[in-house]
Amino acid sequence: MDTNEDAYELDRLFFKADNQIKDGRIVEAIDTLTHILELDLEYGKAYNHLGWIYETKYKNYTKAEECYKLALRYAPDYTAIYLNYAILLSNLEKYNELAPLLDKAFEVKGINKSKVWNEYAIMYEMQGNYEKAIEAYKKSIQLSLNNEDIDIFEKSIERCEKKTKLFSDIV
Repeated sequence: MDTNEDAYELDRLFFKADNQIKDGRIVEAIDTLTHILELDLEYGKAYNHLGWIYETKYKNYTKAEECYKLALRYAPDYTAIYLNYAILLSNLEKYNELAPLLDKAFEVKGINKSKVWNEYAIMYEMQGNYEKAIEAYKKSIQLSLNNEDIDIFEKSIERCEKKTKLFSDIV
């Protein structure tokens, strides 16, 4: 699909699918997203949404990862992909893939850098590197304009400090 009219139709369908997801109409959203990809296999945003559905609704992590990778290939400037895929990689403890993804996320215009730092912090915390986690949570706070997020990041720092005290004697 090359024309502006075709692009408009794809975007219209995409926003329809987005609303279907928000309304909890997941099966309808899958149908709409699949239809988008039948029209244009390179419509990356559709892969992101399918990835999110496979990850969060069906717990099919393999399929979700496939979708996120396609989303990155075809829509590398779509910010939602980075945080969605980062959460999946974190949950799967694929830290060797997560760190480069987060590095790449910082290059995307409009990305929420506070949230990217939070994903780094979570990664470090899960790896037991509490000092690096605390520093990353502090960067999240520094870049955040959301008071609720700041409260969460502060509690995360407190949790890491508690873990540091509890596990300081473990090498």
